[in-house]
Amino acid sequence: MVHISDGILSLPVLAAGWAITIALLAVALWWSKKKGNLEEEIPKLSVMTAAFFVASLIHIPVGPTSAHFILNGLVGVILGIFAFPAIFIGVVLQAVLFQHGGITTIGINTVNMGIPALIAGGIFKAGCGGILSNRNEISAGIFGALVGGLAVVLTVIFTAVALIATSKEAFFEIAIALTIAHIPIIVIEAIVTGSIVVFLLKVKPELIGSI
Repeated sequence: MVHISDGILSLPVLAAGWAITIALLAVALWWSKKKGNLEEEIPKLSVMTAAFFVASLIHIPVGPTSAHFILNGLVGVILGIFAFPAIFIGVVLQAVLFQHGGITTIGINTVNMGIPALIAGGIFKAGCGGILSNRNEISAGIFGALVGGLAVVLTVIFTAVALIATSKEAFFEIAIALTIAHIPIIVIEAIVTGSIVVFLLKVKPELIGSI
């Protein structure tokens, strides 16, 4: 699973995770003040935080381990830079309420899921400007599926790197198992993200960009 527990990672990896998380939260807060639209984003942020929170509680058995939904690609598409604070809040709630991941690893877990969400959202915004303006549902859906799957791929890679950076000998095989376990999740989340993008483009297009 991509939520790393306490007592696994080395202190430098934990410190790096917290440093990056605090920096990106500060950037998101600065950007919201600059744009002056934080109040407008709070309803979307709340809904997507809840979606991310609930999705991560749905586990799928895969051989000797299990995988769970993440939906960080969808969060990135909907929220843009606000995806990072949304995922941070979700990770905190998961750790505190359900011991899903550790307290000391909140920083690195947020990085592992939040940065892929930012990348997915950035790619979607950069590549879908014309598509959204023309309301080309099929193209938007395909692009949404690609970034939805990409976000999970990047999350697995980031998590594997964090584990291997702590101890290559101890965690290399675990990192491989983690990757294999999330292959079904990558496919499912690609389909889900693409489908939701198409749906929103029909009923609430302003949620996925200016039309």
